Amino acid sequence: MIVKSLEISPRELLDQTGWELKPQGACKGDVCIPLPEDIYTHQGQVKVELLARRLNMPLVRAGENNLWALGPQGGGKALATAYAPDFLLPDLVNNRDFQLSELRGQKVLLVAWASW
Repeated sequence: MIVKSLEISPRELLDQTGWELKPQGACKGDVCIPLPEDIYTHQGQVKVELLARRLNMPLVRAGENNLWALGPQGGGKALATAYAPDFLLPDLVNNRDFQLSELRGQKVLLVAWASW
């Protein structure tokens, strides 16, 4: 879920993640997780940072764009770092080998495709 603010509406949370806020906590299907009393702002918005911690969802900020990415719930399996392992591929255009580490320090989007 991409958000522009660390305060979102309960409806937006439900629509984007499937988590519904009920009196017993955040619920998804048969699972309900109790939430702290201060999860809501005075305007009734949900505090995303508190929610992310309670639901064990990663929360990452893209600072230059003031955007945040939330989730999915990790169940304790969230990545410890955002570093991909280095690998070597043939660069058929420039007729040389290409290493992912050559792009270190830059944002990289990897697209993988398989026919199965």
